[in-house]
Amino acid sequence: MNTKISQKENLLYRTLLALAMILLAAALRIAPHPWNFTPVGAMALFSGALLKDRRLAFVFPLVALFVGDIFIGFHKLLPIVYASFLVNVAIGLWLRDHRTIARISIATLLGAIQFFLVTNFAVWWLLNSYPKTVSGLAACYLAGIPSSGTRSPATPSTPRCSSVLTPSPNASSQHCVRPPSALPPDL
Repeated sequence: MNTKISQKENLLYRTLLALAMILLAAALRIAPHPWNFTPVGAMALFSGALLKDRRLAFVFPLVALFVGDIFIGFHKLLPIVYASFLVNVAIGLWLRDHRTIARISIATLLGAIQFFLVTNFAVWWLLNSYPKTVSGLAACYLAGIPSSGTRSPATPSTPRCSSVLTPSPNASSQHCVRPPSALPPDL
């Protein structure tokens, strides 16, 4: 009997913690913050690693993203951004029963790298900011690198190349994508 009560309490505490994280993540996406520094990616990893109900693990980051997007705006790349955060949840599932410092470090780095690669590819592919060539793709990835220094792998967010995806409310411009004409001619 005590085991069932403690299991229910444990589930309740985990669920409340996850809900608090959703609200915090959504609030931090809305509040003024350094470029590309939001906790949603870390929350997605956390959800996958710690929430027993896999459905909730995938739903919580989406809710946090959606609540934030209500305030900062919607755009045509949302499905890809949301899918990339779902990949972070899946990476968290890989951590679920085998959390070690090494695995957490690998998962954190993997989440940040996949988000950078996926969202910048989407910017290149779906927006008309770069030519649809290998050099255009390279230019898009290169343009995303400068902003990567403002975030740690534990808090992956949209790179500057695709900052149109999660514009900062304190930014002077919603579109920070560097046009191909502003890139060095050798790219």
